Amino acid sequence: MRKSILVLIVITAIFISFKASAQNTDTTKYILQNDAEVAKEEPGTHNGGGKTIGFNFFAEAKNLKTVFKKRTLKPGSSIGYHLQKEDEIYYVISGNGTMQMNGKTFAVKPGDAILTRPGSSHGITPNAENDLVILIVYEKK
Repeated sequence: MRKSILVLIVITAIFISFKASAQNTDTTKYILQNDAEVAKEEPGTHNGGGKTIGFNFFAEAKNLKTVFKKRTLKPGSSIGYHLQKEDEIYYVISGNGTMQMNGKTFAVKPGDAILTRPGSSHGITPNAENDLVILIVYEKK
């Protein structure tokens, strides 16, 4: 009988300890950043020219293998046409624009996601009447 009670006490203690640690949130396990902290006015990348605002999130995070950027392309700017070396995803948040991909041109709008693969060439430009806000995600080398 004593053995059973001792086993029950040990199991209960382990369960309480596990439950308490599962509810503990370790805030060193995440990074929270806001646009205002990382915004930087830049010319269009890849010789795109014009005025853009780049948001390079988590650039200083150790061992992060993913690049996560937001870019606001102002009218008259662009991400210049360039050869892609790794998989890259563009996601249109707001505005309308034109994407050139491997010599073809097509319209892009909010909700569009474009996967560019290694060996492809592409560039993107906002329409003259609006900013084009995009997310860009790719593997950090």
